Amino acid sequence: MSLTLAHAATAPAQSTQVFVLPLGTTALPQAAATDLPEAARAYVEAALTAKQPFVALNHFSHQHYFVALEDKRTADLQLEALRKAGHQLQAALKKEKTAEVFVHNLSENAAAALTLAEGLFLSAYEFEGYKTDEKSRTPAALTHVSLVGDAASEAQITELQHVLEGVAFARDLVNAPLNKLNALQLAERLAEAGDAAGYSTDILDLAKIESLRMGGLLAVNLGSPEPPTFSILEWKPENAQNEHPYVLVGKGVVYDTGGLSLKPTPNSMDMMKCDMAGGAAVGGTLYALAKNKVPLHVIGLVPATDNRPGGLAYVPGDVLTMFSGLTVEVKNTDAEGRLLLADALSFAKKYQPELVIDLATLTGAAVRAIGTEASAAMGTADADTTAQLLAAAHRTHERLVEFPLWEDYADHMKSDIADLSNLGKAEAGHISAAKFLERFIEGTPWIHLDIAGPAYLTAPDSYRGKGGTGTGVRLLYEFLTKRLA
Repeated sequence: MSLTLAHAATAPAQSTQVFVLPLGTTALPQAAATDLPEAARAYVEAALTAKQPFVALNHFSHQHYFVALEDKRTADLQLEALRKAGHQLQAALKKEKTAEVFVHNLSENAAAALTLAEGLFLSAYEFEGYKTDEKSRTPAALTHVSLVGDAASEAQITELQHVLEGVAFARDLVNAPLNKLNALQLAERLAEAGDAAGYSTDILDLAKIESLRMGGLLAVNLGSPEPPTFSILEWKPENAQNEHPYVLVGKGVVYDTGGLSLKPTPNSMDMMKCDMAGGAAVGGTLYALAKNKVPLHVIGLVPATDNRPGGLAYVPGDVLTMFSGLTVEVKNTDAEGRLLLADALSFAKKYQPELVIDLATLTGAAVRAIGTEASAAMGTADADTTAQLLAAAHRTHERLVEFPLWEDYADHMKSDIADLSNLGKAEAGHISAAKFLERFIEGTPWIHLDIAGPAYLTAPDSYRGKGGTGTGVRLLYEFLTKRLA
């Protein structure tokens, strides 16, 4: 993206400006009204008295916008209202073809201007795409958002810029179709981002994956004409504060037909380029951490392939021997994501991690349970760690719903001829899938995030937009950096 966040000491005269106002404002603060004629000031104050949270004032050569903090139940919801105000602001700026905007924070909320800018940036994201007509390729007019004076420090603005670039990177990956982003191309894009940000990348090829006997990844790849990859991303600064690394694991199925258990429902394959959103989120998070030189040792693992029914494709009834040595009976080839993740989770244990978090567009059951508004979370991490992740989810509004991982659900994944089946009952499918994964990460603190709902949207939703959302990047960055405090 070409949108840049910056700091400015002051805003030039006759520039487009935004003023974030305190809760309950009806009379404009002097700093927001110094150059307004009486009639304009009265117009804005009347709108604020009528409890309009967003007010636009057209000066013909430029505009002023006023965003009043809304009375929400929690501070986290107030921040979310500011992100949505950023979305409303972006629409107004786009209509006016505004190139630069200056944001003032006159409220008591120190994070208000930053959060407004966050919503504006995320709303301004556009996938470059592949259209060839000149009009479609014309870049957006808005290129600079400047936060004025004490609205935010330069360090805070730079940090936010890098986090949002990580989200945009993840969105770009999710939005790319298979013929532009196969498993090898995904690995190369992750490596290119590492070169730009500062993390290292090791890409394991087919021969190496075979030598490691990653039976899950290899089986899913059998029907593909293209080889799998296993990308290891590592950010290890000299001043890392954690003795043992955090390991992030992302599902990297670049396209999923369901394999021989072909997806049966209408339109169910239309959006399956998004099935690597977990891997994209891992890449975006590592990018943000490295660009901001966060003093944490973090490793990302992204097993990648497409899942097709061709060639020597694996079939229902096959028994696989996984990287861990456990055997799995294949009941359905469309339950493929857990096979990749199982190998990667077992591999993660060699790092003796402090915590493992995996992200995957894993089950339709998670979508049916909680929709696109949240991701499902479950795992074996201690209560304090889980609470910290849930708190980060509320702060970023990438919300999580915690589900149980009771031992009863292990019965769902039993097989008559192998250690495990890859498919459970129709009920609680997102939980039994997590229970399957648990067998491959036993003894290590772990949290599983099923992001199938919010990772890819078929209709616009405020600043989350349409298509890939980059779900997981802001959440994991917020969670990991707060672990430093």
